[in-house]
Amino acid sequence: MKVVLQHLTKIFPSRNKKEPNAEVVAVNDFNLEIPDGKLIGLLGPSGCGKSTTLFMISGLQAPTSGRIFFGEDDVTSLAPENRGIGLVFQNYALYPHMTVQQNILFPLQNLKGENRLSKEEMLTRANEAAKLVKIEEFMNRKPSELSGGQQQRVAIARALVKMPRVLLLDEPLSNLDARLRLQTREEIRRIQRDTQITTIFVTHDQEEAMSISDYIVVMKLGVIMQTGKPQRVYDDPANLFVAKFLGTPPINVFSGKVENGKLYIGDEAVLDVAGVEDQEVYVGIRPEGFILEKEGKFTCSVSGIDVMGRDVSVVSTNANSLNPVVRSIISADQIANTAGETVKFNLKPAKVYIFNKDTEDRVYFGDQIALHETIVAEMAAEGQVITPHEGPLPREADDKVEEDKPYETKKSVFAKVKGLFKKKSVPEAVETPETSSLETDNTDSEVNE
Repeated sequence: MKVVLQHLTKIFPSRNKKEPNAEVVAVNDFNLEIPDGKLIGLLGPSGCGKSTTLFMISGLQAPTSGRIFFGEDDVTSLAPENRGIGLVFQNYALYPHMTVQQNILFPLQNLKGENRLSKEEMLTRANEAAKLVKIEEFMNRKPSELSGGQQQRVAIARALVKMPRVLLLDEPLSNLDARLRLQTREEIRRIQRDTQITTIFVTHDQEEAMSISDYIVVMKLGVIMQTGKPQRVYDDPANLFVAKFLGTPPINVFSGKVENGKLYIGDEAVLDVAGVEDQEVYVGIRPEGFILEKEGKFTCSVSGIDVMGRDVSVVSTNANSLNPVVRSIISADQIANTAGETVKFNLKPAKVYIFNKDTEDRVYFGDQIALHETIVAEMAAEGQVITPHEGPLPREADDKVEEDKPYETKKSVFAKVKGLFKKKSVPEAVETPETSSLETDNTDSEVNE
């Protein structure tokens, strides 16, 4: 089932009585076409609107504006139970007093009218769903008697038993340990391939999204930053946010400039970038983009060496780095060349990205231009369109939280409580700078309330 989202927007009203017009735009003019039978990952940091988008698709939340289509059917105003969706929540939401079999049967027992099934048909479907997720031997157990991974499989089986047109997964692996996460995400991918159900998978974990998705949609503050195949988005980020969000270890970012066809980081000309006009830039270098050489063009000060078996991570610093440290992944065979206080690198052009310092949009150079054109052509042949964000990038979610909830607000609440106790022990006639300050904070706090 193809899913199409047209200009989807969700605005939550302000909860601040002082600023009634300070609405929260959770999803902003979201346009996306999800092909039939594919697994799409909605990926982004907390607060980017991915779960809100999922809940609008499911019908649990109504969009402020925009339309939602399942195939040719407009389901924007359709009730959740009539959309033909299966939804798996982050916390599983299993009924603790029911057995596994009863949990899986529950959606079928609520079917009405012509969709109602006989008891035998319901049992057959429940057993098939249990076999699909490999929990058929636990049908008589209750959720408390299962591991986290097994509970997750029950939740998926319950979503699949209705034979939904669209399967929606809201961060289904976040409550599992590292090993179970790996096993369960492989199971989700296997199940999706076996059933060929169009699946939308929400996660903030870029490794999860890249490992199982046919396509990923990178979001930031309700806006699509970029869409595409996971590896293609990693290799060809459209802007600095996408480059920083994808990759483990994260990309190294430096302040730099382009002058006379050369890329400079500090005073060192690290790369030829003929055809790029002179400008101030951000330079992103993937950890695997460093080549350790004695006569290298780029110098860093060594802080430490992390041995990871086959590879070695050189931890270093550079005055122009925007990251606390620079991480460079090299072969373990070269560890002897890291002795000393400094190391020199040459850079792999395909792993170096230039971003305009004002817009943070990508600046292409050399072979990257041809690679980008090839990716665009490949996606067009598959009926997909690369959707980079246009216009100024939205502000970081974490920055917004810090600005909306400054430390002083929390301090004034504490000061008020402290002031209540102070009044019992400090005479009213005595006024010190400290008590005066507390009273001021007290007043401010009461006004705020």
